[in-house]
Amino acid sequence: MDSAVAILIMVLLTIAVPLWLILHYVTRWKTSKGLSAEESRVMEELWEMAQTMETRIQSLETILEFDENKRSDNNEHNKS
Repeated sequence: MDSAVAILIMVLLTIAVPLWLILHYVTRWKTSKGLSAEESRVMEELWEMAQTMETRIQSLETILEFDENKRSDNNEHNKS
């Protein structure tokens, strides 16, 4: 009788408990697959900040190109 209980406990510990844990966390993962309201808000803020930063970078690139063109025009004018 004692060996039957020991075998049952071993089966539960090696098969049933790990299987239950895996199924439990897979179910939790599937239910929480989407973003929470807070995560969505943060993502929206980050997106807006990235858009603003992109606009600023484009403006800086335009200014730098204009400055570079102005310098090269001045250098050509001074050589003539």
